Amino acid sequence: MAFARTCSVALVGVDGVVVEVQADLEPGLAAFALVGLPDKALSEARDRVRAAVVNSGETWPQRKLTVGLSPASVPKGGSGFDLAVACAVLAAAERLEPAAIADLLIIGELGLDGRVRPVRGVLPSVLAAAEAGYRQIIVAEQTAAEASLVPEVSVQGVRSLRQLIALLTGAPAPDEPASQTDGRRDPSVAGLLLPGAGIRGLTAEKAALLDLADVSGQQEARQALEIAAAGGHHLYLKGPPGAGKTMLAERLPALLPPLTQSEALEVTAVHSVAGLLPVDRPLIDSPPYYAPHHSTTMPAIVGGGSGFPRPGAVSLAHRGILFLDEAPEFPVRVLDALRQPLESGEVTIARSAGSVRLPARFQLCLAANPCPCGRHSRRGEGCECTPTMVSRYQGRLSGPLLDRVDLQVQVAPVTRAELMGREGRAESTKEVAIRVLAARERAAARMAETPWRTNAEVPGHTLRTRWQVAPGALIDAERELERGLLTARGLDRVLRVAWTVADLCGHPSPTRVDVRTALQLRTGVQRGLPAADRPAHPEGEPGDHFELEP
Repeated sequence: MAFARTCSVALVGVDGVVVEVQADLEPGLAAFALVGLPDKALSEARDRVRAAVVNSGETWPQRKLTVGLSPASVPKGGSGFDLAVACAVLAAAERLEPAAIADLLIIGELGLDGRVRPVRGVLPSVLAAAEAGYRQIIVAEQTAAEASLVPEVSVQGVRSLRQLIALLTGAPAPDEPASQTDGRRDPSVAGLLLPGAGIRGLTAEKAALLDLADVSGQQEARQALEIAAAGGHHLYLKGPPGAGKTMLAERLPALLPPLTQSEALEVTAVHSVAGLLPVDRPLIDSPPYYAPHHSTTMPAIVGGGSGFPRPGAVSLAHRGILFLDEAPEFPVRVLDALRQPLESGEVTIARSAGSVRLPARFQLCLAANPCPCGRHSRRGEGCECTPTMVSRYQGRLSGPLLDRVDLQVQVAPVTRAELMGREGRAESTKEVAIRVLAARERAAARMAETPWRTNAEVPGHTLRTRWQVAPGALIDAERELERGLLTARGLDRVLRVAWTVADLCGHPSPTRVDVRTALQLRTGVQRGLPAADRPAHPEGEPGDHFELEP
């Protein structure tokens, strides 16, 4: 009896499970059995592997062959096991030394001609392998850069099965020319890029071209945008059409600091599994931005689908921005499904075969008109909607959902003076981003010994007990809580925003004015305290531009 084994990885969501690929050859009629809960694509590996081995100039063993994928209880899918199965079979047939592949982790699809094709999810697979102690990884040449992002592993990219056999046997590597595409996209990378399920993203290059100086007026909304970026807070912009809500939301990603190395790996892993990772950009190091259309389905927003669950918009926007324009037009079920990931930072997709956990720590940005016609205001001028229509439209955003949104800002129509630039130059994205970065650094220094890095992540109890605010600072917020205008969750979110305001102003802890600012940006009630004019700080120095004057 001949036996050999090597390893590959099965993905469950964005988590990898190391799978031992075992090949056993016994005397008997030539047959090929593949066991271990394979799906349809993996079951077809029997034909792909056989053709690839023969077309690579090797001899296919004419005996009873059994390939087992262990642990057998874990569902396995996709074509990424092809290369590992071929190596295990050749080692069992004594073409390769079994010891040479025993400590390797091999990922790749095989074409019928023996070429190795890349597959999705290489980064999370290699992360799982490294965590399990594997240090030598074999992948397709096209995904070698992605796999190399994982530290402390040795990655070898190969173009064909012949090349890998030569590498393992010490023979001279055959010359494998790259695919000739004549200017067309290489068909071997087709499996890496899948349609985005109707979810519109914003590339880093396009985001860099959008400047906050393009937005006319909207001082309070710009203030809220800066606070949202500095503290990682959720934002709700409500106002008439054409006021600049979408423009503001599209300029929010450029205010955020670049992702850290660990955050970039998390985001890249999600996009790799989803089939949305650009071939020429193995690492996503800027916060993602996704703006799904209001007709997008629940699985496309939350994640799921038939067969292999795919990450939805909430996971694709992990560590970035999820913008829901015309939010009341989304189905109520979809909006309410966001409540759980807003709290936990992850989403769990339950199916009959099991559950999949996907990361979903995103910043939610909502934009909505005040009514179906968009012209409703307190003065009631020009609105053609009945009070019932206005109430029903605004009620599509449920109270529990809005209670989780820290900043709720009224966006007023732009005046003629603001539109014509008669009120002075507006601050650019670069100027505001400097202040945002300084505020985030202050927050990170304060939370250095904790698992959190932004004020929005800190649990309410910890925020109330570990870091004390200035004496009397919470008087106004406590009064609102007693009157029933704030929930306990709302009080915690006001306190988080107040800490962000304090970080932007350079205060050691929130003052009463900082808390009033947070209350005003949540409730929209001025309480007789007009907002101060905000001075510009071109050098990014802290100032009291968020304070309210009596």
